[in-house]
Amino acid sequence: MNGFRLDMDLDFSYTDESGTITRGTAEAGGSQVRIAVDSLESFSSGGMPSLDDIRPLAKTLADRGLSVVVDGPDGHIVSLGAVASPASQRLITRSPHIKLGKLGALAPLMKRGRRPPRFSLLPPQTPLPLMPTVRRSIVRRATTTHHSRGSGRPRLIFVQDSATWNGQVPREYTLSREIVRIGSDGSSDVQLDGLDGLHAEIVHNADDEYVLVPHGKVTGSVASTGESVLRTGARIQMGQWCLAYFREEFADHGRPFGGRSGGELAYQAPQLDPRTGTTERDGSWGIS
Repeated sequence: MNGFRLDMDLDFSYTDESGTITRGTAEAGGSQVRIAVDSLESFSSGGMPSLDDIRPLAKTLADRGLSVVVDGPDGHIVSLGAVASPASQRLITRSPHIKLGKLGALAPLMKRGRRPPRFSLLPPQTPLPLMPTVRRSIVRRATTTHHSRGSGRPRLIFVQDSATWNGQVPREYTLSREIVRIGSDGSSDVQLDGLDGLHAEIVHNADDEYVLVPHGKVTGSVASTGESVLRTGARIQMGQWCLAYFREEFADHGRPFGGRSGGELAYQAPQLDPRTGTTERDGSWGIS
């Protein structure tokens, strides 16, 4: 029987007998359910089902044209149901409806647990990372975090260069309001001399993103016109004032590991955010 459609957007948590808490999400918008968990400790300590338990479920899902994709903290773990399983994996799983994910993501489940599958027939997925980030045309799936709304202490830091720094800790403004107004007007939340009365706003939207809405001239690593989703390290130049946006990486969204700039070759390729349809760039984009 085919033609099933599932629509869900759930947050869940699971506490095992030892008190370990596993949090995750379950999302669906059609025939595929995607489950993401932030830890595998509960499963690797004995709560992982065997392949004998999984095969009937995978076949039932396939018969109905459905699939379930499970992601862990280290990447894709397994897909069940209406999936294309390679022949090499069928020798291990003995099912055409189970597709194994990344070896690194599966490793925690192989250390301990009940009747672990044997993976010795599979070669290492990447024996040597010869060219990890040289190919900038690679399109990677956008990731997000599952922390509470507004967490990670989102804030603006007043940037000072070596000529103006007085040795004191830079001034900060915590983005605790849903809308923060920046300008020279007395009613502004961040009042700065030399700017328009209402020069810009930072809006905390329904996706838990902080969005810059310019009203006056704005430059830096954000768009000079139109709205910009802020990522850690983004700089906002308004008149004589330069502000940097920061949010702790465990709660930042969009780019892997919290949207930080740097890493291999100090560059992150532009990536499409499927939730908004916009292309997000590296935090250093636009800074000369």
